[in-house]
Amino acid sequence: MLAIKSPDTYYHEPGLRHEAGKIIATLSQNILLIASPRAWAQIGPDLEVSLRQHNVRWRVEMMNGECSDTVIAHFIDRAKLAGAGLILGVGGGRVLDTAKAVANGLEQVMSVTFPTIAATCAAWSPLTIIYDDAGRYQRRLLLDRLPKAVLVDSEIIAKSSVRYLKAGIVDALAKWYEFAPYQRLEPASLALNLKVQTARQALDTFRQYGTQALLDNEQGLVSEALIRVIDASIAIAGMANSIREDNPTPGVAHAIHNRLTWEPELHHWLHGEKVGFCLLVQSLLERGDIGPDPELLAFLRQYEMPLTLAPLSAPDPTVFRAIAEGVTIPDSAAKRLPFDVSTAALEQALHASSVQF
Repeated sequence: MLAIKSPDTYYHEPGLRHEAGKIIATLSQNILLIASPRAWAQIGPDLEVSLRQHNVRWRVEMMNGECSDTVIAHFIDRAKLAGAGLILGVGGGRVLDTAKAVANGLEQVMSVTFPTIAATCAAWSPLTIIYDDAGRYQRRLLLDRLPKAVLVDSEIIAKSSVRYLKAGIVDALAKWYEFAPYQRLEPASLALNLKVQTARQALDTFRQYGTQALLDNEQGLVSEALIRVIDASIAIAGMANSIREDNPTPGVAHAIHNRLTWEPELHHWLHGEKVGFCLLVQSLLERGDIGPDPELLAFLRQYEMPLTLAPLSAPDPTVFRAIAEGVTIPDSAAKRLPFDVSTAALEQALHASSVQF
C-alpha cells in the first residue's frame, strides 16, 4: 500500500495576508480562528480587513498553551459554539497542529493553516503531535483530513527571528537523514524512494540557498533564496512526511526528540533544535567510533544547533541511561534499519555526544 496525503492547495506569495479572505470565503463564511498572541499582533489587522472585505465571519481565540488533548477539546467546544465551518490556524507549529486536530475532530469542518514562521512543516504535515499540558510528548495523531489550504506569506516570515528559520531548516534536513537509512536495506520500495528523493530536494535547496536565506531573513528581506528555503522547510519536507506505506519508517532522531521533551531543562529548545541534537546522536549510532557525518556536523554548526546536553542539571550516566530507556522505536522499524538502535546503543551514543565536536 502506498498512500500520499497532501493539502488541497499550497499558496505562497509575499503579502498573501491581504488576499487570504478571498481564498477562505470560497471554503466557508463562518470560521474559528486560532492564533498565538504574537502571530496575531503581526498579522491580525491586515487579515481582519481581508476577511471583512469578503464577508467572512470570524471569531478569534488565542492559544497560549501546548497542543494537548485538553486544548484541542477546548477549541472543539468553541468551534461548535460558533457553528464554524472552518478552523484557521495562524502561528507556529503548536497552533497549526491544534487547528488541524480541531477540524479533524469535527464532522464536515475544514482547516486552513497560515504559518507565521518556518520552524517546522506542521502547516503541511499529515499528522498532529500531541503533548501534555507541560509540553511532554504523548503521541502522534494521524489526520483523516489535511488542510484545504496552506497560506504562506513570506513578508511575515521574513520579519521573524532567524532562529526559527534555522530550526525549520534542520527539521527539514532530518527527513533526508532519517529516511535514507531505511532505503539502504529496501532499495526497491516505491514509498521509500519517493520519500528519499523528495527529502533530497530539500537538502539540495539548503546546500544552494541556505546561507543566503539566513542573511536575508536577518535583514527582513524577501528574496529568491528565502522563498526557496521556506518552501523546502514547509512544503517539500511536509510532502516527504506525507508519503506512507504499510511498514513504518519512524525517524530515529524524532524518536529521541520525543523523549527529550520530558526534560524540563530543555523546554526552551525549539523543536528543530532538539531534532538537531538528536540527528547528531543518530549519526553516532550509524557511524560509531569514526564520529558523526561531516556534512551533517557542518550543517548543525552552520545553523547553530545544540551539540551537547549541557543544559541538563546533571548530564551523567544515570541521565543518559534514563533518556535511552525512554526512546521508543518499534521493533518492526528497528529491524529495517542498518544500525543498532537498542537501549544500550542509544546510551553509548548519548555518552559520545558529550564530546565536543
